[in-house]
Order: sequence, then C-alpha cells, then structure tokens
Amino acid sequence: MSSSTFKILSSIISVFAIVQITRAGDPDILTDFIAPIGLPIDGNFFTFTGFRVLVGQNTPPPEFKVLKASMIEFPALFGQSVSYAVLQFPAGSINPPHTHPRSAELLFVAQGTLQVGFLDTTNKLFTQKLQTGDMFIFPKGLVHFQHNDDPKISALAVSAFGSANAGTISLPNTLFNTSIDDTVLALAFKTNVSIIETLKQGFAS
Repeated sequence: MSSSTFKILSSIISVFAIVQITRAGDPDILTDFIAPIGLPIDGNFFTFTGFRVLVGQNTPPPEFKVLKASMIEFPALFGQSVSYAVLQFPAGSINPPHTHPRSAELLFVAQGTLQVGFLDTTNKLFTQKLQTGDMFIFPKGLVHFQHNDDPKISALAVSAFGSANAGTISLPNTLFNTSIDDTVLALAFKTNVSIIETLKQGFAS
C-alpha cells in the first residue's frame, strides 16, 4: 500500500470515527414505540407508578437515596430518549461525584437546598447553592455532585435525562469497590497501598 493510499484510508477512518462519536446517544426508532412482542398493550404499559411511594412521605430515608424511572424500571421509555430520577437527601447527605456517560442532567430542587457542582475537562469547578425551585444543568459526561449541607433540613430533587438509560458511574465506588489493583490506585493517587486498602474497607459490603 502506497503512502498516499494509507493517508487517504486513515482520513476516511478518522472521519467515520468522528461522525460516530458525534452521533452517540439513544438511537432513533422507526416505530411510535417499542413494546414487548406478543403482549397486549394498553395504558398500563405507558404508566409508571414507582414514584407513588413519595406521596405523603414525611420522613426522609436514613441516607441518600435515588428512585429511578429509566427504561430498566419503565420499559415504555425504550427508544424515547428520556428518563427521570428522584433524589432524596437527608440532612447532611451527599450524592458523591459521578458521571452520566449518555446524557446531560437537568436537576430541579423541589424541597430544601443543595450545594451542587461539576468539573469541566480543564478541571475548572462550577458550583452553586440552589434554593427550592431552582434548576441546574450538568453537562453530559462531566463529573458532578450534589450535597445537602443543611444539618437539619432534608432536600428533594428531580432529575431529567435526555436518554432512556443515562448510566451512572460513581467515582468512589468505581475506584474503591472494584478489582483495580491496589498498587495502580496508590500510584494514581500518589499515596501508599495501606491507605488504598483503608479506603476500600469503607466500601466493603
């Protein structure tokens, strides 16, 4: 293969890769909706009742809790490029740093206050104290967090996603509750293996 031919093929492959990356996300569907084969479909299929437990709830959970309505919990969302989550924050709790690889997140504070923030790809931190009724956008794929720093009052937020399955990668859990070698983590965090082992113990079930 000549040098010029190789360059042309490389360029074509590169352009194809870029196009695929820019198109990444939920695929378009060619029907009104996607339903299980062989099952009768009525209004129940398009109804999600998993958030009813929140109605009349006066006591917050003992720790941070997420209730999701993604295509896993609500199959009618498959192919619709939308999902929700309700985030419950007892006083002083946190939703640790995490990312959603397939969607941005639009967060609405329905009750209480939240300290939120995200890091861009230059490691610049954008943070804000949100009041009840405020909204905040976390760009797709960027590391972000939410913290109820009020020591007495709980908070409740609703998140909307532009994907039926946005995915969640929790940084602490991914790093310290998986099989990544302790030496690798020690080198990455510029510390020693004993500290990594101590951190991992906090995530042991």
